[in-house]
Amino acid sequence: MKVHFIGAGPGAPDLITVRGLNLIRRCPVVLYAGSLVPPEIVAEAAPSAQVIDTAPLDLDQIIAEIKAAHARDLDVARVHSGDPSLYGAIAEQMRRLDALGIAYDVTPGVPAFAAAAAALATELTLPDISQTVILTRTSVRSSAMPNHEDLTTLGRSGATLAIHLSVTNLAHVVKELSPLYGDDCPVVVAFRVGWPDQSFIRGTLADIRAKVKEAGLTRTALILVGRVLGGAEFTDSRLYASDHTHILRPGKE
Repeated sequence: MKVHFIGAGPGAPDLITVRGLNLIRRCPVVLYAGSLVPPEIVAEAAPSAQVIDTAPLDLDQIIAEIKAAHARDLDVARVHSGDPSLYGAIAEQMRRLDALGIAYDVTPGVPAFAAAAAALATELTLPDISQTVILTRTSVRSSAMPNHEDLTTLGRSGATLAIHLSVTNLAHVVKELSPLYGDDCPVVVAFRVGWPDQSFIRGTLADIRAKVKEAGLTRTALILVGRVLGGAEFTDSRLYASDHTHILRPGKE
């Protein structure tokens, strides 16, 4: 018996990996986060499978379902949204499974920041502009942020920021980043990326808060901040430069 933690991707049902979909199809028990995992993905489970929405369950109740499956020697597909390694709360589940001696593995999924960049047809790492992407969040009702991971500290890098779980804390985001990035720095708030009702609000640190307030967004949104989002001028990458040689493209004699 094994528990398979599976990243279902950001919303579109065809963005799940082949491996993840095959595991869902063959596992006799499927636990899924009903508020975020597309119903079309769960519908791929076998007709005989036990399918449980874990949205109303706490950690103890989720582990109890896994223990019950373990007692019957039934594999479990534990389906999370996005990629489970990012704010997926899988570490605490795996810690419980370690203590119980229950085996598990992890299948990655498409994270929201990557799906947002794809939908925007935007490269988040442009030469001379930004070569670093920082994935972070702010503390609202969730766990406190560790020391030295505040937005002021991270923002000093000038990197492209992908700020999760913080749309209700947008005033704080703007206050912390405006002195570092400038009021004119481009911002995109991506709402429900990959879902049929996805939307993108473009603005700057100066006006994004008003635009988001007008749109009434209060959850399921990702905040992207950085000069790469605003059509900044950049030099071509050295990767395909005619005078750039490597083992597969040696220099001419």
